[in-house]
Amino acid sequence: MKGIQYLKGDATDPQKDGNKIIAHICNDIGGWGKGFVLAISKKWKYPEKEYRNWFKSDINFNLGEIQLVKVESEIWIANMIGQHKVITNSQGVPPIRYKAVEQCLEKLSIEALRLKASIHIPRIGCGLAGGKWEEIEPIIGRTLVKYKIEIYVYDFE
Repeated sequence: MKGIQYLKGDATDPQKDGNKIIAHICNDIGGWGKGFVLAISKKWKYPEKEYRNWFKSDINFNLGEIQLVKVESEIWIANMIGQHKVITNSQGVPPIRYKAVEQCLEKLSIEALRLKASIHIPRIGCGLAGGKWEEIEPIIGRTLVKYKIEIYVYDFE
């Protein structure tokens, strides 16, 4: 899609100058321990701690909400709640919630514009959440790309 740059590499090591937001999908039950979050936690402890505190506080801890956590002078982690629970339900519906992902990315676009930041992501929602990139990519187009925010999607080598 025009406006999205695809790179080989590690989304936790963004190759760009200036402010950067590394965004990922979280679940709505306070679970942190599988998938991309392991790479985040290996590099920075604070995003997991803040996510768990957010869950315990129960303040706006809902699908479609985001939490920005500053981890370095020019790097923030965006914990985005776009996944309901962690397993596919009995009707075969995966945990991803596309409407919530869109709400998260709208909020992320506001933060990116405020911080004059580029966005760095793995193929969000397509791992443990069970989403399909052909659903996620147009959502990115309607949100981040619409505002001409630089977006980098990393495929791990």
